[in-house]
Amino acid sequence: MEQRRCGCRRERRWWLAFVLILCNGARAQLRYSISEEVEKGTAVGNIAKDLGLDKGALQGRGYRIVAGSAEPIVEVNRDDGILYVARRIDREEACERSSPCVVNLKSVLEHPLEVHYVAVEILDINDHSPVFLEKEKRFEISESATPGARFQLQGARDPDVGQFSIQQYKLGQSEYFRVEVKDRGEDRKVPFLVLLKRLDRETKGRHRLRLTAVDGGKPPKSGSIDIVVDVLDVNDNSPVFDKELYSVSLEENVPAGTVVVQVNATDSDQGANGEVVYSLGKEVDSKVLRLFSIDPKTGAVRVTGHLDFEESQSYVIDIQASDKGNAPLTTDKSVLITIVDVNDNAPEIEVTSFSNAIKEDAKIGTTVALISVSDLDSGMNGKVLCSIKHDVPLTLSPSLQENMYAVVTKSRLDREHVSQYEVTITAKDTNEPVFSTEKTITVVVSDVNDNNPEFSSSPYTFYIAENNVPGASVFSVKASDQDEGDNALISYQIIREASADTKLLSFININPETGEVTALKSFDFEALKSFQFQVSATDGGSPPLSGNVTVKVFILDRNDNAPVILYPLSSNGSARGAEEIPRNAKAGDSVTKVRAYDADTGYNGWLLFSLRPLGERALFSLDRYTGQIRTLRPFTETDEAEHRLLVLVKDNGDVSLSATATVTVKLAEPKEALAASDHAGSAAEADGREDRVTFYLALTLGSVSLLLVIAVVVLIAMRCSKSAEYTSKYLQDAHYDGTLCHSIQYRSGDKRYMLVGPRMSVASAGAPGSHAGTLVLPDARRAAAGEVRQTFSNCSIFNGCVSLQRGFLWTSIKYRKIDAHYRMMLLE
Repeated sequence: MEQRRCGCRRERRWWLAFVLILCNGARAQLRYSISEEVEKGTAVGNIAKDLGLDKGALQGRGYRIVAGSAEPIVEVNRDDGILYVARRIDREEACERSSPCVVNLKSVLEHPLEVHYVAVEILDINDHSPVFLEKEKRFEISESATPGARFQLQGARDPDVGQFSIQQYKLGQSEYFRVEVKDRGEDRKVPFLVLLKRLDRETKGRHRLRLTAVDGGKPPKSGSIDIVVDVLDVNDNSPVFDKELYSVSLEENVPAGTVVVQVNATDSDQGANGEVVYSLGKEVDSKVLRLFSIDPKTGAVRVTGHLDFEESQSYVIDIQASDKGNAPLTTDKSVLITIVDVNDNAPEIEVTSFSNAIKEDAKIGTTVALISVSDLDSGMNGKVLCSIKHDVPLTLSPSLQENMYAVVTKSRLDREHVSQYEVTITAKDTNEPVFSTEKTITVVVSDVNDNNPEFSSSPYTFYIAENNVPGASVFSVKASDQDEGDNALISYQIIREASADTKLLSFININPETGEVTALKSFDFEALKSFQFQVSATDGGSPPLSGNVTVKVFILDRNDNAPVILYPLSSNGSARGAEEIPRNAKAGDSVTKVRAYDADTGYNGWLLFSLRPLGERALFSLDRYTGQIRTLRPFTETDEAEHRLLVLVKDNGDVSLSATATVTVKLAEPKEALAASDHAGSAAEADGREDRVTFYLALTLGSVSLLLVIAVVVLIAMRCSKSAEYTSKYLQDAHYDGTLCHSIQYRSGDKRYMLVGPRMSVASAGAPGSHAGTLVLPDARRAAAGEVRQTFSNCSIFNGCVSLQRGFLWTSIKYRKIDAHYRMMLLE
């Protein structure tokens, strides 16, 4: 055994036949040899060295063995490039009796892609002994057999090949027999028992022999069988075939029952000794027995199985002709059947390497996949043509290696147009009948950031009703991006330019994820009619792309202001006035005119006047649009001297708001009117005399009021600094007429309030943007009602500020006596 191992080591040599073929990068065929049964991990060769690569290149370029479904017999250590045995190798299992035994492998280098072919030859060692299928073989030989007669013996089987297969047969010492060996190729040696001299049954009726088969190993291995020869009498002629050699050609796939050839043999003996029967040789392989049969009477050889050229291209059948003598004589003859190939196999497509995703900006000619095609047929039947079935931006690029193709791009890709392609590769052979095979691969086009976000509308126009809830969403913008993933992830932001109204935009906020715009303050149509700003949408690509849109916002008016009576003036919370007209007034004479205004616009600010009777209404009429009160008829002596008229002023809002004024009309006699005029003249003279006293009194009151106003301002500032919740910011009305302050506005937190006095100019009262004489209290604990009315007394308004003649400064919903009527209302 030790000697055999030494012989194996001497025979284990490294040899390499290196063939380099250029095909879309370097492709090479490497050849190695290794003995079977070597230990796992035994080195076969150095792939990195043979490919001319550094050791680290295999790891970096992703070198791998493509073994298909079978477990590879070798693996590569990508760290040092050594090709080593991956599992136990049995040459007989891998190649049976084929010689040489070559295992072809494919290997792939990624980045860039290269395909290399590796052929590993498995060298045989003498690891099997010759074995006979039977332990004993019996022969019956007629004593009339002439010397030189040959009898075929059962050959031994040895899975090894070459020099390790059976080399010779040895027969135990015998004076009557010797062994002769016939070499039929493919390591098949058939032993024949040869008669040396005539047998004499009466001298010795049975001969026992021992046949030994010896292989060519060092040391050799052997196997034995016992042969028992019984000597028979009489029949001394063997059948003779009419041809020396039978040879026939047969197409594959012929139907069962087809006659292949008919053999014929004759025997010169008579009777049963001359009747010939045919049979397949005893040494015929079991595979041949499944494919062929012979008629024992006629000698016709028929097909009984499926013949496949790709499985075997020829068969040798041993035919045996025997007579029917008591000691039958037999003659063997071989029939050579050559199988003719027909086109019966469809091509096969194998994807060697495949990148299922490719960027849409990939250059033309970028390799997507490598495929190889094959056909088991031979010659023209195995010639294959490949093509891509559908119109896709991919094409097949043939390589220098036969039946190898690269799938490459032939035009620009656009993921937004087509996100993936079903590429169907068709392989078709060139002979009749034509066979074809299709294989479909899915190529996904991956996204790059090449599309800007686009808004659904440009510009956006939105309408918002005033008095919206602060912090609530008022509208939203929406942008889309044709890209996908992070490239389509959009964030929104408001563009705050230096030229824009930064104060206004500070009250506008946008959700960066949803595009919802919220207003942090409540809009007032009377203060702001419209505004616009820009929104930017930016995707999440690298580098990011963006798009802008202009947003125009229009504030819609609501009926949130009640009519304000300008004349008659309010006193103690009610608008009351008194007018005197002569009793001799005619029909249609003007009595007075009720003046009012509404801060709202449109229908919400359109006022209508109506008269509500408190007495005899038939004496007066009211113009519903102008508020003018006129007499309907002359007065009579029976008419009362005083009439009270209640005037209702309503706006045209959906929910109408109103105000009332009471006008007292007194009828005076003409002479009383004249007396009143004289009295007025006397009063003017008296006033002249009292001017000096009034001047000093006014100076005194003004000084006291000024000091009180300063104290009030300081007190308010101190109270506002103590509580952030009640911090107030005063906003002076733009329509202040310069004499009396008719309104004071201020803020507390997110609330806005206004105090309006009882006296103001007509111009300021009717101007757009006026706040209709309302006040909103800063106390968070105030009543939830939309309008709160309080009565003040002993208060005067001077130079836009509130002062008190007596009592205390108003700082909350509490009040003291004031000599004027005020309205307090929550604006926000």
